Amino acid sequence: MSDQSYQPTLSHLRAFVSIAEFRHFGTAAARLGVSQPTLSQALAALENGLGLQLIERSTRRVLVTAAGQRLLPHAMATIEAAHRFLTVARGTGESLTGTLRMGLIPTVAPYMLPALLPMLRSELPDLELQVIEDQTAVLLDRLRSGVVDVAVLALPTNAHGMSEIPLFDEGFVLVVPPGHELAGRLRLNPKVLNDIPLLLLDEGHCLRDQALDLCRSADARPAPVGDTRAASLSTVVQCVAGGLGVTLIPDMAVSVETSRAELGIARFAGPVPGRTLGLVFRSSSIRSEDYERLALFMRQLRNGSRAAAS
Repeated sequence: MSDQSYQPTLSHLRAFVSIAEFRHFGTAAARLGVSQPTLSQALAALENGLGLQLIERSTRRVLVTAAGQRLLPHAMATIEAAHRFLTVARGTGESLTGTLRMGLIPTVAPYMLPALLPMLRSELPDLELQVIEDQTAVLLDRLRSGVVDVAVLALPTNAHGMSEIPLFDEGFVLVVPPGHELAGRLRLNPKVLNDIPLLLLDEGHCLRDQALDLCRSADARPAPVGDTRAASLSTVVQCVAGGLGVTLIPDMAVSVETSRAELGIARFAGPVPGRTLGLVFRSSSIRSEDYERLALFMRQLRNGSRAAAS
């Protein structure tokens, strides 16, 4: 039976949200910077006060109960509201201050962060950015559980409960070994991908799916490349340099990746196949205006980079 006078504290709610995310008491406690007994006591106080079991714990696993699943988004929204309250109270009402946990997919992080981080330090000195790099599915899970506030992903995600702010479109570039017959070509038809060995990132990377979608749309069937597997774009490009095949990379990666090895590039005719990047966040978040402002900064950064390259 619930205690009608009980009022959950933020520490109780944070304990619940962290355990629900990590499904491990030790990891959740470390994430919050508290001891495991303190975390367990906070969860117990929340469950006793509500008269509900939110977390089911055994020697082998930690599960979120049905009641926990129903209450989890409300706990996350309460924590976000408290964060926003403190942000406004501590400053002059300026947005984009305090801690912001940003997720980025691996085909964006190495190419966007070198310019983005210095710009944010300069323009938003009161913003404490924390970076989490992972694949799309993992970042969406972390968004849902509140471990990540906002993520840079390829759109659309079609994820329930998420809002999206488009940032910009970028085209794909074909990377080929030096001396390849396609090196230096412009206005390629995607059908050139038919029957040539196309190297792809491993399962789980959205760029892999986008490359396969392009092949399907062009009715192109790339040649098999055996058991070659790569978890990073840099590894794929090195395999291309070694003559194992060709690959598709986003435009933002060209200058970085082609500087590491002798490679040829070729570009497609318009409309250039590519992807749309955007900011993704929980629809329940009260920081949507913050993310709109962040998107503006990121578009300005992109436009500045393009102008410098032209």
